[in-house]
Amino acid sequence: MRAGRWAGVPDEVRRAVFVTSAVLVYGTVVHVVQLLVGGWDPYPSLPRCLAAYFASLTLLDPLAAVLLLLRRRTGLLLACAVLVTDAAANGYATYAVDATAGLTLGRVGQAVITLLTLALLAATPRLWPWMWPVTMHR
Repeated sequence: MRAGRWAGVPDEVRRAVFVTSAVLVYGTVVHVVQLLVGGWDPYPSLPRCLAAYFASLTLLDPLAAVLLLLRRRTGLLLACAVLVTDAAANGYATYAVDATAGLTLGRVGQAVITLLTLALLAATPRLWPWMWPVTMHR
């Protein structure tokens, strides 16, 4: 990532973009596996709108990752939107839909997504100047 489009970009910005992209790729894999295992209804216990949102992440996660790696501001905005809404959707699924009490795998996962979301939101002002606007072509 040092040559070409990433020349001159500080290492901490590169690392933040790489880690965020890796998180989004991981999310893609998780949602693809859920679709493969669950078929047309991979989330039978969830409301349809929530299930549709989780299924849409199979497209939104990799799109955000690719745009981030291309140094696009749209990628940064999409990554923030995806992680914020994913944390909220997982929170709803974990606390409102699932009535299980105590510490569960879903609650741990939701906490991790929330922490990753907060980290990206905190890093966004530092990343923004290093991302290219939509009109810039390189």
